[in-house]
Amino acid sequence: MASSHAFLAFVISTALLAPPAFASNVHRSSTSGHGQITSSHKPTHGKRGSHRVRGQQAIEPERVTQIQQALIREHYFTGDADGRWDATTIAAMQKYQADHGWQTKLMPDSRALKNLGLGPDYSGAINAGGSSFSVPPSPNTPQSQTAGFVAASRVKQ
Repeated sequence: MASSHAFLAFVISTALLAPPAFASNVHRSSTSGHGQITSSHKPTHGKRGSHRVRGQQAIEPERVTQIQQALIREHYFTGDADGRWDATTIAAMQKYQADHGWQTKLMPDSRALKNLGLGPDYSGAINAGGSSFSVPPSPNTPQSQTAGFVAASRVKQ
């Protein structure tokens, strides 16, 4: 009985292990074309496929000028704010970000821009027109509601 169980286990394990051992993923090209490009082998270079460049690719010159002016104000950039994102500007921004403990490889860091006073402008937002972003005035609390607190504070224990 034990030998039949061992034999059965051997057969099952062999059946499970054999197919992967004999499987082959080798891709062989057809020999009928002898190096010619067939319809299944199309060149992909030079065609526009599904790969699209996304996101901001460059910083606008006006924004670069703002960044340079802020870096000049903070004494990280010397020279004129000319709107060119050049090596000098990149080095100044990297130094500013490094001094604040922020990443220096991706430029510019949003925390650095906010810290330089160049954060987002919400003046064109839907709810920004004609509204004040100041602290709202404190509500006037009726005297009848505060009377109990005043009386309780006068009680000595």
